[in-house]
Amino acid sequence: MREVLVTIPVEPQHKICLENAVPASEGGRELHFTYLAKENVTQEMVENAEVILGNVNPEYLRRAGRLKLLQLDSAGAASYTVPGVMPPKAQLANATGAYGLAVSEHMLASVLMLVKKLHLYQQNMQHHQWKDEGQVSSIRDSVTLVIGLGDIGGQFAKKMHALGSHVIGVRRNQAKRPDYVDEMYQMEELDSLLGRADIVACSLPGTPQTEHLINKERIAKMKDGAFLINAGRGSLIPTKDLCEALYSGKLGGAAIDVAEQEPLPEDSMLWDAPNLLVTPHISGNYHMRQIKEMIVEIAADNLKAVMSGGRIKNEVDFQTGYRKFQEPEDI
Repeated sequence: MREVLVTIPVEPQHKICLENAVPASEGGRELHFTYLAKENVTQEMVENAEVILGNVNPEYLRRAGRLKLLQLDSAGAASYTVPGVMPPKAQLANATGAYGLAVSEHMLASVLMLVKKLHLYQQNMQHHQWKDEGQVSSIRDSVTLVIGLGDIGGQFAKKMHALGSHVIGVRRNQAKRPDYVDEMYQMEELDSLLGRADIVACSLPGTPQTEHLINKERIAKMKDGAFLINAGRGSLIPTKDLCEALYSGKLGGAAIDVAEQEPLPEDSMLWDAPNLLVTPHISGNYHMRQIKEMIVEIAADNLKAVMSGGRIKNEVDFQTGYRKFQEPEDI
């Protein structure tokens, strides 16, 4: 039997979808499916698997000589692109396309909370204070700089454009400008764009190229009082630099769903930083049903593709850490 190891937290209907992805006439009868929570997966199980659907401990993969495909249930793939982790002939795919709706809505909610000072009124409520917090701003007629125009960044840009913001997109590769983006540039021009934006929103993966991309020097180039949103990876913004910008008032506020160190330590300076919204990396995850449905669909398609010798979706480029170029693409 050919082993398919599934760590995606599937329900009965998802098991049917996965197990019917490969018809019996194409080898479906030869497949044996094992469903386990990630924490219960052993080294031996990984070594025996021909296909793995869902994330597993990267250390287990080094000796997985039978592996043809690892289909992640995350958009990020940084732990798996480290040289020597994946077996030489195995393909790696991520879950790009599953998280755009959930994370972009979370980002929009964060922006609205900051620009309308709702976080301050929430604090006042906890202290039983009936207090006016003064002037607020609007998304309409603002300038939004979206760094990363993949599935998540693209859906966020579309929402901001619909609300009347002038949207500037920045991406890694040159591509046709979508209708919901007013201007589009490549990463080399980021420094010249930061000072134009009222809202800077980031949805970048964790790679050596994106580590500390938005550092103290780049924050200094931003408009005074601008808002900074990060729903990509915590390695993008140094904790100390973000805190300094909030305490000094350089930034009008920030919202982060990710941090350099996760879980965030109890003594982190971020907890008490002014005008900061912190959520514990939950904007995606499985908190929306649509996410799981999309991940299972991607996994089923790629299971069928790898068993029939076809082309898989969302294949990760080991050199760049990004999904291999296709439209639309993560930046």
